[in-house]
Amino acid sequence: MRSRLLTAAVRRVETRWTHLYGPGTDAGDIPRMLAAFALAADRGDPRYIADLDPRPSLRLSHYLLDLIEDEVLAGGQASHAQSTGVLAAVGALRHVRASIEQRFQRLPGAPLLGPDGLEFLIEFVHDLRSPLNSVLFLAKTLQQGESGPVNDLQRRQLRLIYSSALALSSVSNNALELARERDQLAEPEPTPFSVAELLESVRNIVRPMAEEKELGVHIVPPMVDLRLGHPLELSRTLLNLATNALKFTEEGQVELSATDGEGPRVTFAVRDTGAGINPAARETLFEPFRRATGRRGYSFSSTGLGLAITHRLVAAMGGRLAFESAPGRGTRFYFDLDLPPI
Repeated sequence: MRSRLLTAAVRRVETRWTHLYGPGTDAGDIPRMLAAFALAADRGDPRYIADLDPRPSLRLSHYLLDLIEDEVLAGGQASHAQSTGVLAAVGALRHVRASIEQRFQRLPGAPLLGPDGLEFLIEFVHDLRSPLNSVLFLAKTLQQGESGPVNDLQRRQLRLIYSSALALSSVSNNALELARERDQLAEPEPTPFSVAELLESVRNIVRPMAEEKELGVHIVPPMVDLRLGHPLELSRTLLNLATNALKFTEEGQVELSATDGEGPRVTFAVRDTGAGINPAARETLFEPFRRATGRRGYSFSSTGLGLAITHRLVAAMGGRLAFESAPGRGTRFYFDLDLPPI
């Protein structure tokens, strides 16, 4: 009875899965996984699941077991025999669930898979950022000759070190923002700041990266300099856009500008002379992940996490990130903010 109930339930789950998600490539292993779960429950042997390659994640295992259990309960009849078989099948499925959870708890990375995994990630990124900031500071100090003379070869090597550390620092900062899923500003109340100084600080940070690629970085400050706003988020936003622009530009320049608008309005823009954005990538440009090509699951988008986080930061400041791009003519990212002059 239990075997019959499990087999019927798995068949209904397969039909339901295809109806919900379609017969795409990601669903190719689902029937095999479902069959393994049913065999493990029917024969009381979790090795049927352990032998799967690739093994399903803990989350997917829970989800599939829930679907099977739902179908077992829905397919049972009111007779005593059927009710006994349903209870036995449900008990066997829950035994399989417990075995899977025990196996995952024994894995070295088990803490990352549990409810505290996000906190582990945040702590990891925090620990990563401190040495990266030290590398950035030391590379810049050495490159500027503050610790003694530097020849041309050493200066180029230091630029490479700085650029690599800056890229890692940007990835860690963006991963931290993504993990927090924060849509609130770090400082809710606006503070006074100099737009020109902020643009200059961003240029100073990316200058070694630009010099390595022999690219110019120009800034265009507004007529009204002192404003009220959120300089921390604005600096992060412009830094993400500038590093992304330098990454995809092989010759020419990158320009950071702030243009006065009506009243408190200021338009910020980062323009590059790169190849432009591939039309096929435009619809998912602000998404941090995309479907992986040729393998299961997801991977980082071609622009990484930077644009996804930048889109969120601009929205938190009350603006909307947009872009203009043409093949061979570069790309311009821009957004408007209300920054009252002081």
